[in-house]
Amino acid sequence: MEPLSSEALELDQQVCFALAVASRSVIGAYRPILEPLGLTHPQYLVMLALWDDAPLRFGEIATVLRLDPATLSPIIKRLEQSGLIERTPVAGDERTFSVAPTQAGLELREQALLVPPAVIQRLGLPVERLMALRDELHAVIESVERSA
Repeated sequence: MEPLSSEALELDQQVCFALAVASRSVIGAYRPILEPLGLTHPQYLVMLALWDDAPLRFGEIATVLRLDPATLSPIIKRLEQSGLIERTPVAGDERTFSVAPTQAGLELREQALLVPPAVIQRLGLPVERLMALRDELHAVIESVERSA
């Protein structure tokens, strides 16, 4: 493999830098929208997973969200303390539990339906462009996972 020009090491040429800044910026756009719901962005992601397919085992949530258990554990604990989810032991496996939204967690879903349009408005980009970006990011994620 032939070395690239020194331009290849410029910060603005780095995919990782663009992704990191975009990620922080987009997550920051969610913060004021999620605050009235009493959710942080990681908690919102857990709730999205549960609203989509509950109950889920702890490990299944970690897999779906691509989070390690040590990162997911405090998020689950805070959601449980806030009364939005409940943990149930899994029969025959004392090491894990299933997680499901409580009634309050299910009711929060109705309010959360306002989140996507509010984020789209806040970002100020056409929906089609955001969906194309999402699809490209999924392709990047799949490519990285295949190569790992």
